[in-house]
Amino acid sequence: MDQHKQAEWFYVGTYGQLGPLTLDQIQELVRDRVVEPETYVWKSTFSTWVMARNAPELAPSFSGLSQDLLPPPLPGQSPPPMVSPPTPSPMMPAPHLNRPLMANPQMYALQYLPRSDRSRIAGGILQLLVPGIGRIYLGYYGIGFLQLVLVLMCGIGYIWSLIDGIAILCGTTRIDGFGRALPD
Repeated sequence: MDQHKQAEWFYVGTYGQLGPLTLDQIQELVRDRVVEPETYVWKSTFSTWVMARNAPELAPSFSGLSQDLLPPPLPGQSPPPMVSPPTPSPMMPAPHLNRPLMANPQMYALQYLPRSDRSRIAGGILQLLVPGIGRIYLGYYGIGFLQLVLVLMCGIGYIWSLIDGIAILCGTTRIDGFGRALPD
């Protein structure tokens, strides 16, 4: 059987190990930038997981791709420092991340998100006053309705809602339910 048609490739994506895939399929994922040079891949002839750029069959696929995967820093700012991906271990064969991590990727990403018209402070206060309403206000409808129903059914949702309201006020929720950055 042709090696391009045999499904023997696996890779570690955002949601864990994916595969088996044919060589053609994995090369298509490289072209679409789903599999990046730092993505861990494996097939039966490998003794361990390797970075895709080190796999002989995939290395040529990366030569034509631009390595500028991150947006440029805002004017007057320097880019964040990069951190190397962790080394695979027997308990965790490959990390669940496809590229090197920034020191604080959430704060870096927040700079490029559109600003929300909602207030984190208002959402936290609403959450403390009426269980679930703060989450609904911030756009997290499923969590808000679940908290509201649990309060009405058995009262246990009130404790969850109080803790959630305090967490929102402390800044753990930085993005609204629509993917926009919440102003402080």
